[in-house]
Amino acid sequence: MRLLIVTSGVQPTEQTLPQFQREALVSLVDERLQLQELRRVEKDQKMTIIADDGEVKDELAGMAQQNGLKADAFLATLRAQGINPETLYQQIRAQVSWQRWIRGRYGSRLRIGEDQIKATQARLEAAASKPQYEISEVLIDAGRVGGMDAAMKGAQQLVTQMQQGAPFAAVARQFSSAATAAAGGDAGWVSPGEMAPEVDAALDQLRPGQLSQPIPVKDGVYIIYLRDKRAGSSATLVNLKQAAIALPATASAGDVEAARVKLASLKLSVKTCDDLQTAAAKIPGVVAGDLGEAEIADLAPEFRTAAQTLKVGELSEPIRTKVGLHLVAVCGKHSADDGQLNHDQIESRLYGQQLSMISRRYMRDLRNSATIETR
Repeated sequence: MRLLIVTSGVQPTEQTLPQFQREALVSLVDERLQLQELRRVEKDQKMTIIADDGEVKDELAGMAQQNGLKADAFLATLRAQGINPETLYQQIRAQVSWQRWIRGRYGSRLRIGEDQIKATQARLEAAASKPQYEISEVLIDAGRVGGMDAAMKGAQQLVTQMQQGAPFAAVARQFSSAATAAAGGDAGWVSPGEMAPEVDAALDQLRPGQLSQPIPVKDGVYIIYLRDKRAGSSATLVNLKQAAIALPATASAGDVEAARVKLASLKLSVKTCDDLQTAAAKIPGVVAGDLGEAEIADLAPEFRTAAQTLKVGELSEPIRTKVGLHLVAVCGKHSADDGQLNHDQIESRLYGQQLSMISRRYMRDLRNSATIETR
């Protein structure tokens, strides 16, 4: 329990302690079942699967490095929290050995067919015009924690803790049953149809930087953190900069013409987007700034035409709006589908998903066939 508390960043409270106790017990049972199964396989097949001390120490060194520490300092931190390093050694040994066994036994036999890849590509292309989401995920496996009620309760407590500052990646590493747990829950960019329908519906309601409430699905409960969102492939994104002179809608024709002359002079002195702000700073009354990246369809009507027609590096003629006169520079332009997954990336994702599913089913079978005593 202490190890879970320290490595997840979740604060122990009267409400979360039962969850820590349950998760610690489930983790200990899983470790025992995994190592017991691996010892049986080693004996039957006369092969070495279980990680030795050197491999465990190498993995520990990697963990310590992620925390900006040397292995000895990392262990000293754990001891200061009342954690016996052997607890972590045993956890690492079970995880590394089990992953090796699953990949060794099933990885070479697992074939991702071209029909699967093409079907996934077709689905992604069909969804390409829809928004895409960069997400991190936590999956609470209902079968592992004792049913959907326990999974929902545990997920809600984790959401509360993450809202109070517990790091999502640390929580995912300790509590998630998804294949992405080792990567801190990072699932990358996903399109509608790749996740369960319940997750798709929740993503549609989230804004970048938001954490979802628990999302019940067929075999468990998801928690999703939406890191970023981008438009579909039918959209064109532009990077814009502007130089502007403030002018109210009631400005006289003379004031507008004077501002137009200033901006026309500025345009002649600007060679690239990088020059715009420097050149504008030399002209009194002109303010320049970076407008960032936006979808053309979302721009104000006055800017939209310029963004559509100008090439990268070109500047518009002065544009009149209700608040001033603007010179707009197009500093970048690209289609939103530039990040679409390629053939190999799709194959790798499907391979990881299937290995994770095999591992979860294997563990479920071990639990169901075992006699487990706790005392």
